[in-house]
Amino acid sequence: MDSQTPQNPPLQTLPETTARPPISGFPATVVDRVKNNLLFRSKWAELNGAMGDLGTYIPIVLALTLAKDLNLGTTLIFTGVYNIVTGAIYGVPMPVQPMKSIAAVAITNSDFGIPEAMAAGILTGAILFFLGVTGLMQLVYRFIPLSVVRGIQLAQGLSFALTAVKYIRNVQDFSKSKSSGQRHWLGLDGLVLALICAVFIIIVNGAGDDEIEERESDGDLGDRERVGKRRKLTKIVASLPSAFNIFLLGVVLAIIRGPKVVKGLKFGPSHVEIVKISKNAWKDGFIKGTIPQLPLSILNSVIAVCKLSSDLFPGRDVSAASVSVTVGVMNLVGCWFGAMPCCHGAGGLAGQYKFGGRSGCCVALLGAAKLGLGLVLGSSLVTVLEQFPVGVLGALLLFAGIELAMCSRDMGSKEESFVMLLCTAVSLVGSSAGLGFLCGMAVHYLLGLRKMAQNVQSCSV
Repeated sequence: MDSQTPQNPPLQTLPETTARPPISGFPATVVDRVKNNLLFRSKWAELNGAMGDLGTYIPIVLALTLAKDLNLGTTLIFTGVYNIVTGAIYGVPMPVQPMKSIAAVAITNSDFGIPEAMAAGILTGAILFFLGVTGLMQLVYRFIPLSVVRGIQLAQGLSFALTAVKYIRNVQDFSKSKSSGQRHWLGLDGLVLALICAVFIIIVNGAGDDEIEERESDGDLGDRERVGKRRKLTKIVASLPSAFNIFLLGVVLAIIRGPKVVKGLKFGPSHVEIVKISKNAWKDGFIKGTIPQLPLSILNSVIAVCKLSSDLFPGRDVSAASVSVTVGVMNLVGCWFGAMPCCHGAGGLAGQYKFGGRSGCCVALLGAAKLGLGLVLGSSLVTVLEQFPVGVLGALLLFAGIELAMCSRDMGSKEESFVMLLCTAVSLVGSSAGLGFLCGMAVHYLLGLRKMAQNVQSCSV
């Protein structure tokens, strides 16, 4: 089975050999559902899809580790467990990403350290958990129009793509979250290497078509044979695990660029301890971290990711309430031990889908890898990540962002497109998904009132 297989059928239509009927009772039903959610659709495709979110994950984790001494080993262990659990629960490639607003504040603000970041993650998680268990998040999900959701998705996708272009064109200093000059054309992290990776992804994955269109030839036998050979060659190319191969290339180049990184690796997990959070850290964490992060988490980590999941996987919808609860639980547990504040994200889901992820085993594989690295190498793994070619990460992030932005192509009217583009423009220029959301909602209902007034006027005439 290749990486560009059609969207999977609903679980109930799977053959009996793969979807075993539950025995009896609640535990058997749960076990059967977990097995279905972690079922391999295609081994190479799922493994390839697992790499689709690394363009976002690695730079932010590396920046926090270098700038704020984030416990990388603990973060790998907890995020690995998160990946495995969410894959088992949802049965779709539900990503686990850093909370970007909190990470940005921590990297750029010298007074905002690990205690403040963990406090912000715990408080954000507590609010999302409350919204989920009370059902309020599901009401929010139904209240927001599709055009506004698409505007947020388009803004996030374009933001990822623009960031990816910066990674490709400029040398990055993640510890200071700044660019430090243009990237050289040649070298093990040169511009040519990044462009080759991008071209390879385009050749293998194309524009992200779900299936290869098969056409029957009306010509003679020779024409049909040539069409069959071309179709077979196309399927072979499409089955190559592009993202996985590129990531392996990056690891090899990282070792070549810094041969001493191997000596810096130490076996054994990092020391895990509870983070001490002072009253002032709770205050700063809420004001500087939770307040700007909360709108982004609600819109992109819950609302947008649920909508995107229903678009990509019809029949396997996930509820906004459950996603809100899982994000809350992740942070209410992990942040106490210094694990990076995490959430789900539409960009990560789009990236993993782009590269072939079709089931929960996609993120479970990634989680198992993170868990294994966290237990075996711990925080010493940062020596390898420091040498990882940033241009290669940029190539992966670029196509993940484009895949997310392309979700906005289903607007059916000029009015919907107007609301979506306005929401996108405000989100990008103001660097605030919350501000873009408020403007999009206001314009959507203003246009509704305008239409009502026109209808009343036409009826009176």
